[in-house]
Amino acid sequence: MTFNPLEERGIPLDRQVRNWRELDVMPIDPDHADPYTRCRIITMNGIEVEAILFSHHFARHCTIPEVRQQLAETRYIEAQQQKVVNWLLPGLASVLETTIAYEQVAVDLTAWVARMEPDPYLKQAYQFGVLEDFDHLYRYANLFELIEHRRAEKVVDQLTEVMPGRPTMLQHRHPIDNLREPYDKNTTAPLSKLHALTIMSTEQQTMNFYMNVGPEYMEPIARQLYQEIGLIEEEHVTHYESLVDPGETWWEQLVNHEYNECYMYYSFLETESDRRVRSIWELHLNMELEHLRIAAELMRRHDGRDPKEILPPRFPAPVRFEPNKEYLRELIATQVDYTTLGTGYVQEAHERFQRWQEQIHDDERAPSERVIDENRAKAGEEYRLETEGVHPLPSLRRH
Repeated sequence: MTFNPLEERGIPLDRQVRNWRELDVMPIDPDHADPYTRCRIITMNGIEVEAILFSHHFARHCTIPEVRQQLAETRYIEAQQQKVVNWLLPGLASVLETTIAYEQVAVDLTAWVARMEPDPYLKQAYQFGVLEDFDHLYRYANLFELIEHRRAEKVVDQLTEVMPGRPTMLQHRHPIDNLREPYDKNTTAPLSKLHALTIMSTEQQTMNFYMNVGPEYMEPIARQLYQEIGLIEEEHVTHYESLVDPGETWWEQLVNHEYNECYMYYSFLETESDRRVRSIWELHLNMELEHLRIAAELMRRHDGRDPKEILPPRFPAPVRFEPNKEYLRELIATQVDYTTLGTGYVQEAHERFQRWQEQIHDDERAPSERVIDENRAKAGEEYRLETEGVHPLPSLRRH
């Protein structure tokens, strides 16, 4: 199925408000659900949270009363959608189990986007970031075994490998080196804009999640690891949000957000394995079609342009969650030693990077390294899930 969402009519806005019974969705079963169903839920929660936050920021800068009213009305529906999506996650799952799922999202979604991205500079940005999230998955998996005595394959199944990527301790960079060159809104492919918005949204949600759940733990190593990786997620949000052209008008951004929500719900409707969850994707897509229609009309009225000028004529191929093991192994083998300098990438540790590393670590062993040490000491060896053979780099193979 493919269509142009600008030519479709969704559910009228006044029929989209749901009552408590309709909002009270049954969560997925953590023991039997497809791991990628959980990944799709986490992704759409991030997309919806970004839609809500963007609408609030727009309202704070908007002086037109009727536009503020329209944003408020649509935003309430978005908030209900976010509650339904996020409440699909099972309360039986521990915070750390959900954290591992968050990192599986970051790995397999970012890898998929990197594979599909047509712009070489944007592709490199996703390739760079995914090697860092890949390492976060490895660190949290060892924490999972250390404090919950459980193994990460319970969460990721055999779909995503768990082994070192770019070491987390080497991901701490001077803030100015986390800024990238933005795409040009006038020449960049519409698909690239959707990719940038999607990855920015999911990384932002990960950052927010870690900021809030990290201090809930009693174990010092858990609190410290969430703190360290939470700081890296802030770097990642800076990295990805700087890819978006800051010259886009509020109206362009509004339309891009609504179109991307439609595209992501369409993608997951096309690929979802759980029939009950699929019905939610379908309902929300039909809601978002109306949100897009409203945003398009606001752009025509207040920006004097037709959204067709900036949007794809039809949905691109669906976003898919699928294993990326071979692709990630190739990136590890060729790019794991990269860092950033200005808006580019280098393979040597330059002076500013080294100074920042010294200031952050201050001769202390980073929590991301200590969690491996502690789990190795307790379990006899560090936790890995290497389904495709030994690590591609001899230097990062199991001690």
